[in-house]
Amino acid sequence: MPVQNSRPAPARVSAPSRGLDRFNTASPAAAEAALLGCCGSRRWAQRLAAHRPYPDLGALLAAADEAGYDMAPADLAEALAAEDSPGLHHAAPPSAHLALSAAHAAYECRFGHVFVICLDAFLPPEHPDQVLAGIRARLGHELDEERVVTADEMRRLARGRIIELMTDTDKDPADTP
Repeated sequence: MPVQNSRPAPARVSAPSRGLDRFNTASPAAAEAALLGCCGSRRWAQRLAAHRPYPDLGALLAAADEAGYDMAPADLAEALAAEDSPGLHHAAPPSAHLALSAAHAAYECRFGHVFVICLDAFLPPEHPDQVLAGIRARLGHELDEERVVTADEMRRLARGRIIELMTDTDKDPADTP
């Protein structure tokens, strides 16, 4: 499964981290670039980078949630354009790839953007079933209802990616991609 998941959140998000220290001291451009890997909205990333330094990861996550709730439709569209649809491992049976492709196509035709879902609460073997079930359930949504669900999934994805970025000892949040 590609991009639409991250490691589960650590039990405690208020402890200082080396990643957060590096993020707080990074240049504005580097901080924005790191944040764009978490959510593809430039306005969202600029807002979070501009409000540094954050005293702890919890404060950064709260700011990310607030910025996510404040995203205009154009910001959400920009973030969705940067997303990839969750897929299957290349070794999955061709019939599974076909079913998932058809489901993604139906969703994109109905709503005009890729399907996003945060899979943090599920084990990797459960991801394909969760994605298919999610698409099927959400295809029944009205446009406004799906817009709300999609925005919530984007916030959850961004939150998990921020946690991963700030706690990954091998990744420097100040490095630009």
